[in-house]
Amino acid sequence: MTTDLGTGVIIPAITPLDEAGEVDAESLRGLLDHLLGHGAHGVFVLGTCGEFGFLTDAQREQVVATTVEHVAGRVPVLVGVSDTGTARAIAQARRLLPLGADAAVATVPFFAETGEAEIAEHFRRLKEAIGPVPLFAYENPPRVNGTSIPVPLVLDLAAEGVLAGIKDSSGDTDRLVRTLAGRDARGLSGFRVLSGSEVEAAAALRAGADGLVPGLGNVDPAGYVELMGTARTDPSGSDALQERLRSLFAMVAIPTIAPMGGSSRALGAFKAAARLLGVIAQDRCAVPSVLYRDADRDRVAALLAAHGPVPAAARTVSP
Repeated sequence: MTTDLGTGVIIPAITPLDEAGEVDAESLRGLLDHLLGHGAHGVFVLGTCGEFGFLTDAQREQVVATTVEHVAGRVPVLVGVSDTGTARAIAQARRLLPLGADAAVATVPFFAETGEAEIAEHFRRLKEAIGPVPLFAYENPPRVNGTSIPVPLVLDLAAEGVLAGIKDSSGDTDRLVRTLAGRDARGLSGFRVLSGSEVEAAAALRAGADGLVPGLGNVDPAGYVELMGTARTDPSGSDALQERLRSLFAMVAIPTIAPMGGSSRALGAFKAAARLLGVIAQDRCAVPSVLYRDADRDRVAALLAAHGPVPAAARTVSP
């Protein structure tokens, strides 16, 4: 493994499912080949894009085992262990990390409302349970009752050795900048700061972020790898690339035929695009997600044609 843990473009992988709603291991391997073949520096499974909250424990184990086996040490594999409470997150970690994860990623507890004291206790206990495995905090307030991990607490936990890094999916660039400034001020050079924003990725990199964790990277990993390489050296070129990716990201908000929540719409779009690209066999999402229809897929295909990789069905094969 040549990539430093917590740096570069780390794709939060979708979880391909078959018609029966079970993990499609063959498609998962194809997805991993797609990501690594286009230069991804790491893979994060069982995050929001991986639908961890809708998968059974057995399905989670299958995702991790298949990923670790197929990646075979070529890039780091980060594994989500988030759950409703600390004890459950620890149980997930003890079940999943021995399968070969390079790092664990966890949100604050969700369902019950938590404050700073509970958040600190959560991460300290989780780190104590997992031992030497690096632990990354996952900042994503909309998914956890609007709870945000205070920046000073993030830095305190980093200084204690509890946190190795943070995946910041808040979309708040000012927060990211404050985290980076605090890291520098406190001499926490080994603490990794990753941006989970698809649309502010260039700005995050220029601010000093160590890497990106973009869900849209399942569709266009090469675009984010290119952005990673040019954001600090070619501002105009990277701005143009960011604008293209922003336009492509509009797939998460297409007006679907059937009413559906934001998760069904966004993950359905990513999976539909991956299916159109020939990367996965089915674009089914885990229950209770509402599924895309053909008209929805047509809208995703139009965005791909205009702003992204060419779908497999539209490729011209040379004689």
